[in-house]
Amino acid sequence: MTHAESSALSPQTIVPAELPTPLGESTPAQREQYLTTLVDIQAQLLSISSPRVQDWIDPILELLGRVSGASRVYYYEMKVVASQPGSDQFKARQLAEWTAKGIAPTLQEPIFQNIPVNAVFPDWLESIEQTGLVNLTWDQFTSEQRQLLCMPPINTQSLLLLPILVKGLFVGLIGFSNCLAARRWESSELALLRVATAAIALAIERQQAETALKQAEEKYRSIFENAVEGMFQSTPEGRYLTANPMLAKLYGYASPADLMANLTDIGQQLYVDPSRRQDFMRQMALEGAVLGFESEVYRQDGSIIWISESARAIFDDRGWLTGYEGTVEDITQRKQGEVEGWRRDRLLRGVAEASRHLLTVGQLEAAIPQVLATLGLAADVDRVYICENHAHPVTGLLAMSLRHEWTQSGIAASISQAHWQNLPYADYGLERWYRAFAQGQSVQGIVRHFPASEQELLSQDDILSILMVPIFMDGLLWGYIGFDACHLERQWSGNEESTLVAIAASLGGAIKRQCTEEQMRYQAFHDALTGLPNRTLFNRQLPLAIDHACQLEQILGVVFLDLDRFKIINDTLGHAVGDQLLQQVTQRLVQQLRTEDIIARWGGDEFTLILPNLQSPDNAAQIAQRISSALRPVFQFDSHELHISSSIGIALFPQDGKDLTTLLQNADAAMYRAKEQGRNNYQFYTTTLNSQANQRLTLENSLHHALERQEFVIHYQPQINVDTGRVIQVEALLRWQHGELGLISPQTFIPLAEETGLIVAIGEWVLRQACHQSRRWQQAGLLDLRIAVNLSARQLQHPSLVATVKTILRESDLQPQNLELEITETAAMRDVESTIETLQALQQLGVRISMDDFGTGYSSLSYLKKFPLHGLKIDRAFVWDVAENAQDRAMVSAIIAMTRGLHLNVVAEGVETQDQLICLRSMGCVEMQGFLFSYPLPAEEMTAYLTASLGEEELSTLS
Repeated sequence: MTHAESSALSPQTIVPAELPTPLGESTPAQREQYLTTLVDIQAQLLSISSPRVQDWIDPILELLGRVSGASRVYYYEMKVVASQPGSDQFKARQLAEWTAKGIAPTLQEPIFQNIPVNAVFPDWLESIEQTGLVNLTWDQFTSEQRQLLCMPPINTQSLLLLPILVKGLFVGLIGFSNCLAARRWESSELALLRVATAAIALAIERQQAETALKQAEEKYRSIFENAVEGMFQSTPEGRYLTANPMLAKLYGYASPADLMANLTDIGQQLYVDPSRRQDFMRQMALEGAVLGFESEVYRQDGSIIWISESARAIFDDRGWLTGYEGTVEDITQRKQGEVEGWRRDRLLRGVAEASRHLLTVGQLEAAIPQVLATLGLAADVDRVYICENHAHPVTGLLAMSLRHEWTQSGIAASISQAHWQNLPYADYGLERWYRAFAQGQSVQGIVRHFPASEQELLSQDDILSILMVPIFMDGLLWGYIGFDACHLERQWSGNEESTLVAIAASLGGAIKRQCTEEQMRYQAFHDALTGLPNRTLFNRQLPLAIDHACQLEQILGVVFLDLDRFKIINDTLGHAVGDQLLQQVTQRLVQQLRTEDIIARWGGDEFTLILPNLQSPDNAAQIAQRISSALRPVFQFDSHELHISSSIGIALFPQDGKDLTTLLQNADAAMYRAKEQGRNNYQFYTTTLNSQANQRLTLENSLHHALERQEFVIHYQPQINVDTGRVIQVEALLRWQHGELGLISPQTFIPLAEETGLIVAIGEWVLRQACHQSRRWQQAGLLDLRIAVNLSARQLQHPSLVATVKTILRESDLQPQNLELEITETAAMRDVESTIETLQALQQLGVRISMDDFGTGYSSLSYLKKFPLHGLKIDRAFVWDVAENAQDRAMVSAIIAMTRGLHLNVVAEGVETQDQLICLRSMGCVEMQGFLFSYPLPAEEMTAYLTASLGEEELSTLS
């Protein structure tokens, strides 16, 4: 260190007048003064009462300062702020100080209130740890220490630091600073000052111990006075020696003194069961303690609570029992919770068992009694029941009826009481119940707290308490399940209520499931449109009816009924009208049957009947006649007046068959026979009908192979202009040349082809053959000849029809205007919008469109004008009697007039006589087709016919 540095850091010398001059080695007088001071310090330390050092150390610091000749004596508190292995981090805070006169105090200096000891004085800490003190002059300080301690107004020239150790812990230090001279304290002084410091440390330790003891006493006193458990000491004879306030409170006494004064016999006054005191003492004798000793006890007001005692026996020095001490806990709520838990567990098990019944028992009606009995026992009630909401049968008001009930033995049933059947909610003011149910809330409570009107109702069944939980199905209030207590008043807990809400939900689900199953079962066995049994149910009922008839040796009738021409109505007027017609037909059919008769919708427009208990076949005939008569009156639908008839086939058990299959087949065969007989009649089965049915089946099977076997042929029939004699068009007519059955009429196989769907492929084949033949005729010189081809209903609705026609025209090289496609009214009206769209597409190709068999269907004129038609063909039914029948003539005349108004070409088909020709010609129809001109001919013969006709026409032209 340079001289300049030493001068700059040297402390300023301030010499107070009163400051004693410190000496080197102590003299006897000084030693005596030290000893006297130590005695004074000891006396003061013995009289301190505050645990805070700063409250009593100032006089002691003064004594030490005066005897040591120090300029400043101070006390620092040491705090460990961080602990690390091998070293602690200390912060020092000055708590007290004595200064000689003229010496500046440092107690208020902020820097001495938070000194980081390890950072500034690490060497001093090391010195204290090794030597137990720091005894230095200013020139032994580090630069940082001199900056802190030696500069004015501190001016420290030397210092002595003695640690305060309490139980081996460094808790503080006593410091001595000399601001007048830089001298170290001598060993004789150090020894005496260390004695003083040790005395101070002992005083601090003693105060800490006294403080801790006092705090412990206060703590335990507070615990005793404020404990949440009762505390006691009692004699073996059963008197309380001490008791805390909580024990008095538990037992219902005003104070511990009140308790000890009045409760003088624990065994007889406290325990509900006096033997519990003997049990308590017996366990004490065996084990010396009791833990969790639970008993019911009386409170001062006579009420009963549950307590749990934990105590130990107290013995004197001789080992004699002097009493007991321990704690008491009120466990009433826990016991009530255990009881409630047991009840809840029992209820939960009951609800689970009830739910299992609902799931495993197939029929709800069978499950409900088990469910209610299980719930009644689990809920510990006297009556359980289910009420259903419904409209009152007379007034229509919302009402309830008790549907199911279970009662304990000795409890009167309510289900038989009139006041629980068809009970309107408006009666007895029960709208409150309904409002709560509708909001998903239960209604529960003690009945005497209910409104008077409700009490009046419930008292009729001796109900003291009630819980009613709503039952919902698909979000709608279906009813409720009720629980009655008739012997004791009770309140249901929230847990119990929520558990029973769960079973109410399960009941709602079970009721919904039953309704769904019933609906599904009904739908599975009934026709959705008519409500009649369907084929499945009929097939189940017929064997039963056969068995019954066999046992009683009775005649049983099986009937097949088919509505005549229903398909035409359905296709023409639409399915909506067809469905309405079926519903009204069903009503009329049912009205004609006997109670024991069974009718089912077999499918489409077919019905089947079972006629049991027939005395003779005439009984079946009479029923068939009633059915025919019932269908005769007109059916009215908005602007439509419809007539319908039926074809009925009857087979009788046992003569026509003894099993379901045979009877149905034979009734079906008889029904087809009725159709062949002109419809609108009934036929009994005969053995000859079997062969006809077999023929039909054989025909249908053969039809599937007719195309690949090339059994179809086309015959052609000309259409003639009678004014010119010219053939204007040739119609292609399909024929079936069966390999074994020969030539089969179209009236026989075309309906079969329609039913099976084969008509689409067959129709395409006809169209292709006809177009190619027409092109060959054109190539032979018959240039203006058109070919006409019939389209079936299925073909007309087929999505690829237009593309097929276009392809065939291209393949055959036939001009579109040389092709005319004929459609029937029935086919056109099946789907009007689709028909219009298809016909317009065909018209865009250039193909002609005509309506065949006009007058036999149900087409509307408003639709007729929307169809892009080129012509109409008057059906042969009107042509047959046109010469003799005025009505037919009027009809034909009207059709011809209409076609003129619509600018359509008209052709009369089925012309067979000269009279028909003359009559039609007179009405303005000049284009005709029929046997009068030519029968349908094979292609070769038609070629010859056309060639001859062309020659005659040329001769006629030349002439």
